[in-house]
Amino acid sequence: MVTEEEWHGEMAKAKRLRFISPLAGLVVLGILTVPAVAAGRSFGSGFASYLVTAGVLIVIILPLVYVLVIVSDRQQRKTDDKVRALTSELSEAIEIADREGVTRELQGHRQRFESRLANALDMAEGEPEVIDVIERSFAAVVPDAPVELLLADNSHAHLLRMAGVGPEGEPPCCSVDSPDRCPAARRAQVQVFGDSDHLDACPKLRNRPQGRISALCVPVSIMGRTVGVIHATGKAEAQVEDSQIQDITTLAKLAGARIGLLRVMAETQLQASTDTLTGLLNRRSFSEKVAAVPHNLHPVAVAMADLDHFKNLNDTYGHETGDRALRLFARVLRDSLRAHDLISRYGGEEFAIAFPDCSSVDATRALNTVAAQLDAAITVGGLPKFTSSFGITEIEPGEELAAVLRRADDALLVAKRSGRDQIVLHDPGTKSNVPQRNGSTTHQVEELARAERI
Repeated sequence: MVTEEEWHGEMAKAKRLRFISPLAGLVVLGILTVPAVAAGRSFGSGFASYLVTAGVLIVIILPLVYVLVIVSDRQQRKTDDKVRALTSELSEAIEIADREGVTRELQGHRQRFESRLANALDMAEGEPEVIDVIERSFAAVVPDAPVELLLADNSHAHLLRMAGVGPEGEPPCCSVDSPDRCPAARRAQVQVFGDSDHLDACPKLRNRPQGRISALCVPVSIMGRTVGVIHATGKAEAQVEDSQIQDITTLAKLAGARIGLLRVMAETQLQASTDTLTGLLNRRSFSEKVAAVPHNLHPVAVAMADLDHFKNLNDTYGHETGDRALRLFARVLRDSLRAHDLISRYGGEEFAIAFPDCSSVDATRALNTVAAQLDAAITVGGLPKFTSSFGITEIEPGEELAAVLRRADDALLVAKRSGRDQIVLHDPGTKSNVPQRNGSTTHQVEELARAERI
């Protein structure tokens, strides 16, 4: 490597040599002229003396000129060597700078992609929006290749296709059905397969409709556990650029982190809003959701339910049987009522139910169905026989939920005192209660309500 000090030293030597050589030549020529003239006069006269003088000067000066030429040539070769070395170093430095420039450009691209992807995922409020961001990222990272995202279900035993894009609208359609059967997911490492016919290629790549293919498989982890894979395919022996591998790896990392966070938040919110034993809404969440029912879904019927003789069931068969009975009753309520009906475990063996866009008479019909389904479910579930009682009313305009629940609870108490296993309909117009044995027909319900109003 030529240092700056060495280069300046060589340049100074060359400059001194260019200055000293002519000066030394003039001095030497002046000094040698005197003996050359003397020799010419001694060995000749007239024109012959000039020839002798010139010859003597040539004989004397020629070795000196030769020496000066050798010295100058040597110095020039040194200078040329330095110039060549410096040129080579400069060329190498330019190449390194170009490579570093390309590397910095790629790093800048990756940083911009990672930043934009992180912002997009951060703005996604649920998994469907995250999946949409992932599909749009696929189109940006590998626009000419089919690519898909496979994620495990809640059991972590099966892989489901959550996202997929392709130049012709078709994803790669990997046939792997479990994280344990995917080499990338099982090894938690990026896998690149150049040709599906290679001996060490993934078996799931063979016998695809498109024939021989190459593949890139990047594992997706959530909370430190590999639960999926991003799978992209291309032509056999196609070279996958390092930048694409890094971008897909970044996508897998950020998408897995966002999905994991959303799932933790959803689970936390679910735990905070539901009863741990039955999975129904808890009291606070029930109150909030009933208050949020829009006015266009009124009237809203509200029912209080209670398992009859639940204490005796607990004392006789044990708390485990009591818990099974509560879970069974909750399941029957969910299966028998509408999807948008609000069902909660209000405390102990008490349940509160809200029926948006439903009158109290219509709610009575629905609860008759619940009573019938409960009896059948108890038989199938092998539990001791038990029954339930209900009290029903409707929310009046501007009325608070606490007042509504008190009326429904009053109707429930009437059902209990009237022999249990009954539905009591509280009429908000007369402030009275209409007992009805579970399983009565709709006609009987309407007649009872009509008779009470008369």
